[in-house]
Amino acid sequence: MQEAILGGGCFWCLEAIFKRIKGVKEVISGYSGGKRKNPTYEQVCSAATGHAEVVKIIFDDNIISYEELLEIFFSIHDPTQLNRQGVDIGTQYRSVIFPLNESQEKIAKEVIEKLNPKFNNKIVTTIEPFEAFYEAEEYHQNYYDNNPYQDYCQVVIAPKLQKFLREFEDKV
Repeated sequence: MQEAILGGGCFWCLEAIFKRIKGVKEVISGYSGGKRKNPTYEQVCSAATGHAEVVKIIFDDNIISYEELLEIFFSIHDPTQLNRQGVDIGTQYRSVIFPLNESQEKIAKEVIEKLNPKFNNKIVTTIEPFEAFYEAEEYHQNYYDNNPYQDYCQVVIAPKLQKFLREFEDKV
């Protein structure tokens, strides 16, 4: 098993998609990239901690590669928006990759270089050193599956999930 730590807007959106991919064993919503140990959601939302909302993806790299996960990652959010995804605005919503080793860092740089020409604007996704992952509060875990009729889930997550299912049906 391998792990990946990615942030691309609200962690609820990422979790809802990545947990449906063949080879992904678990997806955990959390926080990474900040100064405070064990931050709360409220602290992260204040933008005072420096953390990003991220997901930890535990996957079988015999079924899906890190590179394939990144290609999906770049297709399910807008990596050209700085510190935001749609209505979610702030550094906690930045597009970020936290490589867990040199190989992941190399792959991340290669994928960004390969995909940059496919976007109208430059990819602003950062590659930041990984220091720690802090699991988000329990009510954030499996949020979409537990709250499918909540407004944010219907308006923001459901359309992203449907787009993913159409474009990557071979990965689910």
